[in-house]
Amino acid sequence: MKIIRGIEYQAGSKEENLPYDTPDFPYLASRAELNSYPEPFAPWHWHNAIELFYMKSGGLNYYTPHKNLVFPAGSAGMVNANVLHKTQVLTRAEDNIQLLHIFDPLLLAGSHGSLIEQKYISPIVTASQIELIALSPDEPEQAAVIELIRSAFTLSEQEPGYEFKIREALSRIWIELFQMCAPLLKERSQTGQIADGKVKGMMVYVHEHYAEKISVRELASAVFLSERECYRVFQNHLHMTPVDYIRSYRIQTACRMLAESQAPVTEVGIACGMGNSSYFGKVFREATGYTPRQYRCKWQDKNIN
Repeated sequence: MKIIRGIEYQAGSKEENLPYDTPDFPYLASRAELNSYPEPFAPWHWHNAIELFYMKSGGLNYYTPHKNLVFPAGSAGMVNANVLHKTQVLTRAEDNIQLLHIFDPLLLAGSHGSLIEQKYISPIVTASQIELIALSPDEPEQAAVIELIRSAFTLSEQEPGYEFKIREALSRIWIELFQMCAPLLKERSQTGQIADGKVKGMMVYVHEHYAEKISVRELASAVFLSERECYRVFQNHLHMTPVDYIRSYRIQTACRMLAESQAPVTEVGIACGMGNSSYFGKVFREATGYTPRQYRCKWQDKNIN
């Protein structure tokens, strides 16, 4: 099981980079030690993979464009493929540990166009109304699915036939989720899928140009929207303005640079598109509660210890 202490993006698509051991078996079991993330949240991101998770300890708030759900210890859930989402720990006063099964839908489908894909996989992964599924241990049927998710983490990669066993376990979980989702599959929103693609395109533009001056007009033009539509799409999907998202991404990048490099604070501010050290320090402190130097000391001392 891989230990995860932050998010990395793929070059080009800007999806989350998932460190599969081999592309021939696109599955990853990971343990997210959320208190070790430089920020108390994982920023807005997406990935083509399905995300099944179990909260081992602590609590986590999940945000998607149309949902906001809290997952306490003992609960579990699923994030659908290509769904924008972010998470935030409820408190750092306790350990926040999340166990995740992350896998490409083709792991279960076998191949594109297969009967399994057509009948059981595509109906869910193409349903824009299914963003996030919550499973509570207080509901007997859901508790049984939670146990399937949790127990699958006990399978050892050293066991003969591990790949067969993990795919079998995920298939059992999937059919249970498929049955739970049946009532939701009757409604589809093509308009929502188009808007989702637009906001992802603008996020990619920010990720590629954050060090430069970015106007809302330029951002909207990158995906052929008006400025008004740009504001509406950001508000509906990410619940923030385009300017807020640009600032947030710059702060995230600055946090990573301060925690992982020895670059002077002035250079970090310029590299992240926030200009001189005075303005950078003001904006950074408003967002994190620390000056850039305090933040660097906090996280570099932690990594050393």
